[in-house]
Amino acid sequence: MKNRIYKKVLLGLGFDCKDGHVRITKGKNFRLYGGSKETHGLMQEKAIKFNEHLGKKRKTLNNLSKKEFYDIAKKIGLHVPQNLKDK
Repeated sequence: MKNRIYKKVLLGLGFDCKDGHVRITKGKNFRLYGGSKETHGLMQEKAIKFNEHLGKKRKTLNNLSKKEFYDIAKKIGLHVPQNLKDK
């Protein structure tokens, strides 16, 4: 069996595409699939901002606590369910 290295990534899925165009963006720490042009652009913006915050903290998704994850998500304007904000 091969040695595998598992790496956490942000996954963005857009389901509002009506023009038939397949949009895929892969970047450091994220994979984005689908969505309208507008939705895909918003996902790209949020993923880039999330990475910027990771860089400021000198962290990776692999060593980020849940609280830190949700704090960053909230700062960049992602919806964080109320019952998860303080965990």
